[in-house]
Parts: sequence; structure tokens; C-alpha cells
Amino acid sequence: MKDFFRRLKALTHKEFLELIRDRSSLLMGILMPMMLVFINGYGVSLDVYHSRVTVVMEDMSPTAHDVVSFLDGSEYFDPVYVTSMKAAVDRMNRRETEAILRVPPDFSSRLHQGDAQLQLLLSGIDTTTAMSIQGYVESGLAAWETRQLNARGIGMVSVESRIWYNDANSSTWYFMPGLIMLTITIIGVLLTAVIMAREYERGTFESLFVTPVRPMELILSKIIPYFGIACIGVAICFFLSRHLFHVPVHGSLWMIVILSVIYLFAALGAGLIISVYTKSQFLACQIGLTVTMMPCLMLSGYVFDLRSTPQIVQWVGQILPFSHYLICLKSLFLAGNIWNLTLENGALLSLYALGFVGIAFSITRKKVG
Repeated sequence: MKDFFRRLKALTHKEFLELIRDRSSLLMGILMPMMLVFINGYGVSLDVYHSRVTVVMEDMSPTAHDVVSFLDGSEYFDPVYVTSMKAAVDRMNRRETEAILRVPPDFSSRLHQGDAQLQLLLSGIDTTTAMSIQGYVESGLAAWETRQLNARGIGMVSVESRIWYNDANSSTWYFMPGLIMLTITIIGVLLTAVIMAREYERGTFESLFVTPVRPMELILSKIIPYFGIACIGVAICFFLSRHLFHVPVHGSLWMIVILSVIYLFAALGAGLIISVYTKSQFLACQIGLTVTMMPCLMLSGYVFDLRSTPQIVQWVGQILPFSHYLICLKSLFLAGNIWNLTLENGALLSLYALGFVGIAFSITRKKVG
């Protein structure tokens, strides 16, 4: 046992020296998580601000202006007022506007009769933006209707809106848990995918055959340094998410840490498997990106809900470990301790971690042996 720890210490020290000398690995492990946090927090958002809306005022009465007054001074709209539908259509054709809100000439008279209508035309070039604008306009009109009912004494209408698990209605809160998953996947798989391949390319791996190094010692020495740098990257993501973007943590922080460590071992094991089989740094990077990056983004539920995809895509997403880890993170960050969900997906992650690390140990033992 004493010899085991002595050899493990020597190998781990060597790997730390390699890691310190390799500036690209340090940048990927420390600088990249910070960049991802800032890009996702400030640059990636499902919220639509300053939407260009052209308002066709065919009815110039004060009542008509009051109806559409919610557009003015709002950060969600940049309204432009015109008096003809032709001018608005021309703006739409030139892509100078994303929506047309038409106030018909008989709006005021029909409003008193109780059957007034507005026409909203949306540009279908970007359906996500179009649906967001529609929701904003409908919310503004609903607020105006409530004020009118109260002012006229027709009735008391109270509508209380709230979005479950995202009280701030901020898409950043949904992105940040996925960002931690993405960080662990990139660091765990891509960094470790090149280390064993680098040994093959430099010819240093063969020199280990004549040493008393054992497979377990070799694998642990490869995992420990990158486990440490991955933990630093995740800590940076978590700190910035919590204190810069104020993402709440409604569940157990310790459970988040434990699940992150389990998922990190799965990612490290997958990276080692790739590196041993490829024996080429370039090929290891390409395979690592192919089997982790795109599936992690598209098949985990990070970008969109998998329930909106075909059944076969949902099955593939459920096979991969990304989706199970993301379910745990989102529930712990935004919903709280849903233990049956967390424990079920945590058990699956543990199986993935044991499986990937076990396979990496098996194939490395054959190479060393």
C-alpha cells in the first residue's frame, strides 16, 4: 500500500506539471467557464426586448391611443405609429418591423358595444420572437382591460400571474444549470480525451510498460489533476450564477455537489475511453466533440424541451447521461428537493460513472499489462 501511494503521488505530480505547462488546458478549465457564464448570462436569452412594432392608428380617438399606450415606455417594445396599413406593410416587407398592430377606424364605437377588435400581424421569419411579441401584446391589452373594468365599475377582475420555478421570468435561470452541465462535459471529456492520446503520440506511454506502475495508479493519476481543474471551473460557474445573475438554489447544495462529482467521474471516464482507443490528440478531440458537445446541447433538454421532439429522439436523450444530470440540477436549483426524482436520476448517473471508469480501467490494464 505504501508503494501504491508513492507511485500514485509521483504520477499525479507529473500530471500536474504537464497541466501547468499546458496553458491551453488551464484556459479551457478556468477561463472558458467564465466566458460561458457571461455569454449565456448576457448574450443568450429567450426574452425579447425592444421589439419593433408598427401601430396603424386608423382610429385617432383618445380612447384608441389609451388602448395601445402600454407600448410606450416599455423595454419590450419600440413602437412606430403610422396612419395607413400600406405604410405598415411596406415596413414589414423591408424588415423594419416585426409586428403590425392595427387599430381599425371603428374601434372606439365598437368598444362601447363590447365587440372591439385589434389586428396583430406577426413576422414568421423568427417564430420564437413572434410568439414572444404576441404574448407581450396580449398581456398589455389584458392589463388595460382590467383597468377599464375597475374604472367603469363594471366588475372587479383580479388576475394574479406567476410562473412556477422561475419567479423572475428570466430565461437566464433556466440556462445556468445547463451551463454547469456543459462545463463539466467539456472539461471532463475533452481534456481527458487528449491526455492518453498525447502519451501515445510522444511515445511516453510505452516507457510505462517497464515500470512497476499499475493500471489503477495510472488511471487515478490521469483523473486527479483534471478532476481538480473541473471542480474549479464548476465552482466559478456556480459562484457567478449565484452572485452575478442571482439564480436561486431551492434544493440541497450538498446534493448538487455530490451529483456533480458523480457526473464528473462519468465524463472523465468517457474521455479516457476515447483517448485510449484513438491514440491521436486530433482524433480524440474530434470524437469528443462529436459524441459529447452536440448531444449535450441538443439531446439533454438544455436548449429545448425534449417532449416537443419525436419519440425516438426522446428515447436517445434518455439513454445519454446528460439529460439525467440536467434534470437533477434544474430541480435542485429551481424547484427544490424532489427526492424521488433526484435519487432516481442520481442512481443512473452512478451507474454511468462506474461503467465508464470501469471500462477505462479494463482497457488501460490491457495496454499496460
